[in-house]
Amino acid sequence: MSENVVYLQLGSNLGDRENILINSKGKIEEYIGRIEKESSIYETASWGIEDQPLFLNQILVVKTSLDYCKIFFYIKKIEEKLGRTREKKWASRLIDIDIIFFNQEIIESPEVSIPHKQIASRRFVLEPLAEVAPGFMHPVHNKTVFELLNNCSDNLSVKKLESNLLQKLDS
Repeated sequence: MSENVVYLQLGSNLGDRENILINSKGKIEEYIGRIEKESSIYETASWGIEDQPLFLNQILVVKTSLDYCKIFFYIKKIEEKLGRTREKKWASRLIDIDIIFFNQEIIESPEVSIPHKQIASRRFVLEPLAEVAPGFMHPVHNKTVFELLNNCSDNLSVKKLESNLLQKLDS
């Protein structure tokens, strides 16, 4: 059985954000697959609705035998188990998990668009993604993640957190 490579973005701006990311990673390994790489954690301004608490974001590279439909199903279950409720688009949330890339595939369905449609205009996705996969070629834009980041016009704050800063956030 061949393995698929899925790039997932985790985001949280409510509750104990760091522990929510840690718990999400555990659930992803339990239900979806093996985490091969993970970016640093970044504290980022909110995109879409700006008057919200800051997000913690992280990119995971996961190897899995699952297809994108099953991954999408498990993501929704993980979000639900961790307390996510869906009120309105771009609202604050305990956890948000998005499929950024699935192999090099281009997938359009009523539930999901892969690659994620807004990736090229969102610095909070590109910064951590460039850390783990700078040379990954976007299958639609035909540019590397690094090139997309260098051309990104999004000016919202994206700050890489050092591990000692994460400990201070918890204090």
